[in-house]
Parts: sequence; structure tokens; C-alpha cells
Amino acid sequence: MTAQRGKDLLLKLDDAGDGSFVTVAGLRSRRLAFSEDTVDVTSADSVDRWRELLSGAGVRRAHVSGSGVFRDAASDAAVRAAFFAGALKSWQIVLPDFGTVTGPFLVAALEFSGAHDGELTFDLTLESAGALTFVAA
Repeated sequence: MTAQRGKDLLLKLDDAGDGSFVTVAGLRSRRLAFSEDTVDVTSADSVDRWRELLSGAGVRRAHVSGSGVFRDAASDAAVRAAFFAGALKSWQIVLPDFGTVTGPFLVAALEFSGAHDGELTFDLTLESAGALTFVAA
């Protein structure tokens, strides 16, 4: 895979729940992280006291974050409404030349900041809230 532009990593929201995803506008940076809890099954019988982990037993999750400026009133309003309602929404994260991750996420944090001589910015955090699907590019 060759180098990719960061702006090609897209964060999309299906606000209406009808399967039509709209790109969340104004994001300057985005990040997607996958993780899984480990389940330690080390015992007195473990070889040379090395830690042993149980395969496939941990809880999986995805964490998405982004920051940017408000540029599109409709998508910004949808994000704010999802946060204040505590609603699970279907999101897509499009990774260039890799694929698309789709599934339910909760807006876990929405922060606003601004300097007296600059624009209003926001930071967004999504946490996965169910099974995610991946479709390769």
C-alpha cells in the first residue's frame, strides 16, 4: 500500500437510519483504533512463569476520534443531536485502500473550544456499541 492522504479517511453518519451515510463535514483530523481486552489464564503450570492469554475471550471495541471546524450545519446538528439524545447511530469509517468499517457507535464525548482570534473547533469521540462489519476496499 502506498502513502495515503489523511483527508481520505472519512467519518460518515447514517442519521436517518435508512442506510444513507453522510460525511461529517469539517473534520481536520480523524483516528480509528481497535482494541481487545486480554484474559489472563496464567497458572502455576505455565511454562517458566510466562503469562498465558486466552484466545478470543476478550471484549473487542473500536474507538474513533476526530477534531475540526463547523462547516456543514446539517451534519454538525446531527452529531450534536446524537450526543444529547445519547442515541446509538450507525457510522461508517472509510479507510483509503483498506476498507470500510460500519456499525453502531455512541458519541461518547463532544468538546468545543475557541480562541478569541480563531475559529470555533470541536473534538468528537465515538465508542463502538455492538458488532462491527468490515468490507475490504
